[in-house]
Parts: sequence; structure tokens; C-alpha cells
Amino acid sequence: MADPSSYRPKPGQIPDSPGVYRFRDEHRRVIYVGKAKSLRQRLANYFQDLAGLHPRTRTMVTTAASVEWTVVSTEVEALQLEYSWIKEYDPRFNVKYRDDKSYPYLAVTMNEEFPRVQVMRGHKKKGVRYFGPYGHAWAIRDTVDLLLRVFPVRTCSAGVFKNAARTGRPCLLGYIGKCSAPCVERVSAEEHRELAEEFCDFMAGRTGTYLRRLEKQMTEAAEDLEYERAGRLRDDIEALKKAMEKSAVVLADATDADLIAVAEDELEAAVQIFHVRGGRVRGQRGWVTDKVEEVTTGALVEHALQQLYGEEKGDAVPKEVLVPALPDPVEPVQEWLTERRGSGVSLRIPQRGDKKALMETVQRNALQALGLHKTKRASDLTTRSRALEEIAEALDLDSAPLRIECYDISHLQGDDVVASMVVFEDGLQRKSEYRRFQIKGFEGQDDVRSMHEVITRRFRRYLAEKERTGEWADDENPDADRPGNGLTEEDGRPKRFAYPPQLVVVDGGQPQVAAAKRALDELGIDDIAVCGLAKRLEEVWVPDEGDPVVLPRTSEGLYLLQRVRDEAHRFAITYQRTKRAKRFRSSPLDDVPGLGETRKQALIKHFGSVKRLRSATVDQICEVPGIGRKTAESIAAALVRAAPAAPAVNTATGEIMEDDEDGAPETTADAPGEPVPAGAPDERRGQET
Repeated sequence: MADPSSYRPKPGQIPDSPGVYRFRDEHRRVIYVGKAKSLRQRLANYFQDLAGLHPRTRTMVTTAASVEWTVVSTEVEALQLEYSWIKEYDPRFNVKYRDDKSYPYLAVTMNEEFPRVQVMRGHKKKGVRYFGPYGHAWAIRDTVDLLLRVFPVRTCSAGVFKNAARTGRPCLLGYIGKCSAPCVERVSAEEHRELAEEFCDFMAGRTGTYLRRLEKQMTEAAEDLEYERAGRLRDDIEALKKAMEKSAVVLADATDADLIAVAEDELEAAVQIFHVRGGRVRGQRGWVTDKVEEVTTGALVEHALQQLYGEEKGDAVPKEVLVPALPDPVEPVQEWLTERRGSGVSLRIPQRGDKKALMETVQRNALQALGLHKTKRASDLTTRSRALEEIAEALDLDSAPLRIECYDISHLQGDDVVASMVVFEDGLQRKSEYRRFQIKGFEGQDDVRSMHEVITRRFRRYLAEKERTGEWADDENPDADRPGNGLTEEDGRPKRFAYPPQLVVVDGGQPQVAAAKRALDELGIDDIAVCGLAKRLEEVWVPDEGDPVVLPRTSEGLYLLQRVRDEAHRFAITYQRTKRAKRFRSSPLDDVPGLGETRKQALIKHFGSVKRLRSATVDQICEVPGIGRKTAESIAAALVRAAPAAPAVNTATGEIMEDDEDGAPETTADAPGEPVPAGAPDERRGQET
């Protein structure tokens, strides 16, 4: 590990001008490439006190052994040179997007004498027109099959074409009218190229011209009583319309634009791009990257633009590029895009209307892509094993933590304070073991005190289970094998808190870790490790240590801890939102013992509202099916005890909500924690913090 001061340039040696710089390691390999408006100011940021650097930047400068730079005249030149060097050197600390799949394109080989329509993957070739990318190759073939009826362009390979020319017989597509058969000279090379150009024009979005021309020809054929020809033209029109329906209109005025959305966390980022041509989505693609450097969303967008348009020119760069955040500064990037297109390019953030709505759709796709990538990565057995081993090594554990429990606190400005407990076994979620807690020891906002209470309640119940089942008894105890002493209750259900974890993870830093450790010490538990994961810098805190444990950015162990923490956060927020919603919908019927949801709904349906039910007599309540006299008296007494309060008001709309009470019950957790029903659906991750 190198000391950055050992290779720091001398004062005044670095020019105060635009340029591109390269960090090299001790083997002269380029590990990072960057650009700057002022090289002097930018490079000075890397040679400050290491404690003030972001952990990822700190790792980069301590890995490097030298730095060099190249001065350029403009920021646009710096952008171009940075892209070239990243492609050439593939530096390990730069953001490098990788396709989450190899996307297929619809390609027309205009560089051949007889252009061919085909599916292509990989690098683009000069002289070939590309359309897409598409999500699946079969989508391309379906589209081509529809269009060949109107534009019978060659689709066969070179071998099939030469064989047909040698024998004088076309292939099957030539016989059924889906190929103009230039191989047997049914059309000339010029006529076939004209067909290919019309095919390309249609795929590029210029569809109205051909539809109007075909409709005019169909009308003329019908007027001339050429009904068979008119029927064929009608079928051609339907085929074109069907091909167009495969990509619905999403933007008016035949807009050409690319929409780029980014979904990110502390470790990774996913980019999704929608290609809109002629107002229709013509293609979609996505990338995923590891965030090996500290970057903003605008910087991620800039890297995506470089990769997307670095090899493109002309119409391949659209007039409009919509992004979630603008690079800083935006002018050089916009000028670079304009140079590549040959005309003006607008780079902006959509604010309203159809474009903003479509951007939200692209953003949802990016979130799904990031979640799918994380799921695939977590499902690998080898990866999970390595993650557990890395955690054990970093925390100095005797063995890999096969069972990890994570706790998080959630509230809304001190109200409805709840906690979550999620369980991961062998690196995978164990949802049947999840628990939810209500904070009961105090009121108000105090995450540290809440964490102490939750840990105390959970492990006090664990100790009670051990004592009840006799697990503390000597091995010679003859009652040790009796029912109830194993891992299940006497009725066969799993015991709720019988399994101790090897590692407790709390969402937070040093204060939360100290609270969890103190709770375990007070209970006399000393064989369970504790750590905390601070969200801002992804630092792992352990008890009684002044400095955090910084796991490598590419560590699978850090990735697993992050997944555990994020799941606890999601689960806590979901429960907190549910409690808040139920509190707003509570009614006096909740206090009636033995009155379940079905009979509550029957009461509300019979009387229309709680207000009308409150004015009903006991005899009238008894008229509701399933309600006996004793229950009716309990209902009437509960409604009398609940003095009518001021009507509930929806603060967003001003609507009075009292007459709409539905009597929905509020389910609360018991003292130790509330289990999650088996098979419960997995809600989306909450966005609150």
C-alpha cells in the first residue's frame, strides 16, 4: 500500500488548465482515468489527509504509485480523451457499465451488393443500419416476418444465396412472396437496394408515407375492379399496422429521444435506456455497474452517455436525451453529443407531461433490473459461502455466521415507533422467522433506547425458551428428550425464539451497536457477536472499537450485510406504514371482545356506518346475522363508552371521514414480537428513511 505523499507532484508542477489524468500502480498499470476543468484543483483533492477521503477514493490513491496528466485545450477534448483512455486501459477503479445481457439488433447490411436483413449482436459494423436493441431475438423475427410481405428484402445467408444463384431456383421465401429473389434476378440489384432503403425508412419511423401510398393503391385497385390486388394491398396494410402496434405511441409529435434512468445504492448502479423513434419505443437496453469510485447520479449519467454514444454518429444520436440528473458541468457533454450527431442535441431532465411519465416507467425498469441483479448474485452458493467467510474474518469470529439477525427502528417523527427483526440463514432470507415489535417502554423518538429495548425483549424470550425446554439441563437429565425440548412446540409448530443467531446486525453506527451489546451483557449472553452497518459510508462498527471496520468495496461480505440491513429497513417501514394506516382507520368496534372482522363488516354493511350503528338499539343490533344478544349488548356498551369525537378529516382533501368508518381492527404485536404469517406477500421496499 503506497503513501500518496510519496508520488505527489511538486507545488506549481500541475497546470491550471483542462486535461485528463491517469493514476498508475506499482506495475505501471492504469487504475483510474479522470478529467478535470482544472487539473491543479482536481488533483489536489486526492492528496489531502487520507482520513478526509471517501473510503473508495482512499483505496484508489493508496493502490496507486504515480499520477500523470495530459493537457487539452477544451473540456470537450477532455471528455473525448477520457472516453478513449477508459476504452484502451480498462482501469479497475473507473465506473464501467456492463450489459446485463447481449442485446440483439435488427440489422440491414447496406454495405453489401444485395442488402440482407438479419439479427445481429456484438460490435456494430461500418455500413450496416441497426435498429433496436430488442429484448429478445424472437421479437425481431416477428417484426421482420410481418414487414417482408410489404418489403420483400433478402434474409438468407451468403451460402444459401450463392446456391440459389447456381441452381436458378429461389428459396421457399421467394416462392411465397416474402423475398424478391434477387438471387435468380427477379429484381435487379438497384431495385432490391431501393426495397432495403424503404424497409430502413419504415423501421426509422417514417411509416405514414408508406401507409398512405398503399391505401391509395388499394382504393385505385378496387375502383378498377382488381379485387384480388386490392385484397393483397389490404393485407399488406394490416401487416404494417400490426408491426407498428408492437410498439405503442408513447410520445406525441413523432419525437425522437432516448430516455436514461438510473437506480443505485451504495455499491452498485443499474441504468436503463428506452430508445424512442417516431414517438414509439423502438428498443430497450440496460447496464449494471459496480460503484468502485465515489460518484454522483450526474456522473453515472455522464459515463452512461459516453458508453451509449461513444461509437455512434449521425442519426444514431437522437435530437433529445432525457436524463434523471445532469452532468456537472453539462455544457461539454452537450457539445460532445452535438458533435457526434452533427446537429443540436438537447440534454435535459423532463419536468412534466408524457415525457416525465415515460421517464417514471424507465425508472421502474431500472429498479427492477437492479433488484434482479442482486437476487441473481445472492442466489449463488459459492458467492454466499465466500460472503459468510469474509464476514467471519473481518469480525474475527470463530466460524461463519450461518444465522444472522438484523434489527431496524422505524417511526414517523416519533409516532408509531416500531422495530423489525429479519433473519438470514446460509445467506438467504428466512421470512418465516421475521418478527415485528412495537416499542412500549417509552414514548417519543430515541433510536438507541429503542434498539436496547428490542434486543432485550428478543433475547429475554430466547432465554425463557431455553429454560422452559430444559436445554440448560445436564446431558444426563432423562427428561431432556421429552416432547417440547426439541426445536418444535408440542403441537408441532416451530418455537418462536428458540434459535440464537451467531451474529446480530443493527442498522446504525456506534451508539446503536453499544446499545445492543449492553442489552446482551445485561442478560448474561456473551456468545453472540454484534455489529452495525452505518448507511452513509457503509462502515461496519463493532463494540468497544473507536474506528469502524472498512470492508473492501468489492467484498461479498459487505454486499451480504447490506442486503440484510436493507431488508430490515424495508420490513420496518412496511410495518410502520401499516400501523399508521390502521390508526387512522380505527373504530370503537375494535374494543369489543370476540368481535371478528367478518361480523364487523356485517354490522357496517347492515347499518351503513358506525354513526348509524351507535344510534341503534340492542334489538336492532340483534337483527344482524351472527350477532347474539350478549354480543349486541357488548357492542352497544362499547359504543356508549366511546364518546363521539370530532369527525375525522382527510387533511389532503378536507373530506369528513366519520361516516366511512369500516371498523377495521388494528392488530398489534405481543410483548416479544409479532410473527409474519407464512406465505405472506413480499411488499415493495419502502423509500422513506
